[in-house]
Amino acid sequence: MITEEKIKEALKAIIDPDFNKDIVSLGFVKNIKIQDTSVSVDIELTTPACPVKEMFRKEAEDALYGIEGVQKVFVTMKSQERDLGNEFPALKNVRSIIAVASCKGGVGKSTVAANIAAELARRGHKTGLLDTDIFGPSVPTLFNLYNPRIPYDQQANLLHPLEINGLKLMSFGFLIGEKPAVMRGPMVTGYIQQLFKQVAWGELEYLILDLPPGTGDIQLTITQLLKLSGAVIVTTRQSLSLVDVAKGIMMFESVNIPMLGIVENMSYFTCDNCDKKHFIFGPESDTTLLDKFGLETLARLPLNKTFTEGFQNYERKKAIEDMVDTMIRSLGKKSLEPNQRPEVRHNEKEVLFIWPDGRRHVITNLDLRDACPCAQCINEYSGQKVIKREGIRPDIKIDRIKPLGNYAFVIDWNDGHSTGIYSYDLLRSL
Repeated sequence: MITEEKIKEALKAIIDPDFNKDIVSLGFVKNIKIQDTSVSVDIELTTPACPVKEMFRKEAEDALYGIEGVQKVFVTMKSQERDLGNEFPALKNVRSIIAVASCKGGVGKSTVAANIAAELARRGHKTGLLDTDIFGPSVPTLFNLYNPRIPYDQQANLLHPLEINGLKLMSFGFLIGEKPAVMRGPMVTGYIQQLFKQVAWGELEYLILDLPPGTGDIQLTITQLLKLSGAVIVTTRQSLSLVDVAKGIMMFESVNIPMLGIVENMSYFTCDNCDKKHFIFGPESDTTLLDKFGLETLARLPLNKTFTEGFQNYERKKAIEDMVDTMIRSLGKKSLEPNQRPEVRHNEKEVLFIWPDGRRHVITNLDLRDACPCAQCINEYSGQKVIKREGIRPDIKIDRIKPLGNYAFVIDWNDGHSTGIYSYDLLRSL
């Protein structure tokens, strides 16, 4: 006899690779129905673009056909319905909003944002790309759309985004053409609000925000106005860029926006004649961005002209596919991530970390300050320490320690240093 218990037991063999738990325990299995020798079941994943969706479907079908007496199987793949709670009516049917940011200009952030959006649209997901850079919009150039006519619904007072190959686009650059945007802060804030209030996005699975570089008025307005699903930081390995990455991470975490990971752009180029990877900002380093910031590296993208062209007729690119897969899996993990923060106590000489599993680690202030992994304390080209242990003031102590998500802490020291991000792995190693 076919029973719901047998169905659940069979489906427990399917393990989610990101959570290392079976899909029944995770609550992904819904709406089990049995009719004679037929079984139907819904599998509800964390996000529509989940890259393991088809793998789960095949494994579920195989598991259900393995139950004695089952002759027909119907597996429906769904994703969790999430209301971000944004107050703007135009965004009510947008299920995920992902910000792509950089705190340093010229690192290819807009190109990465465009590739993410175009790849999601290519896969058939309802996707929008909003260029929020008022002073230097990039979407018109990337998509070769200059002075387009923007559809306007006068009765509803709504602008309609342009649509190219299923991808919806909006940019302030569409509205002002090639004229410079000369305005002060309050006007900028007003225009940003209009882009959220007066654009008819309709139903979207993903809205990608291309943020301007820095941590100024526009970024603060967006993070205060909207509830975002997550943020991606784009950087190069250059020291000037990495110093600012910490600022961007702290900005998003300060308003409880989950960090999905970091894209290391323009990491290397491949020689035409020898296929050798040449790393632009010094030799390939053993120190990864995960070591430095505690965040997953979503991709290490090479210099490749195909990444910056062809958005009018977007074609799949293996490196971009892999980056989007990693980003989407990170988005799914964040949605179910438990709080794993340790309790922290500190005094004049040392810091105590009490981890959720009961382990207790004590690190002296001197050792902790000496281990700072930031770009000011570690030479990015050589990987050698710049900070000298003997140069650290003898009364070094923590003024403030702040958690960053479930992966790191940022520490303000009494010597004025405040850009070091201490990942959990680094703390455990100390």
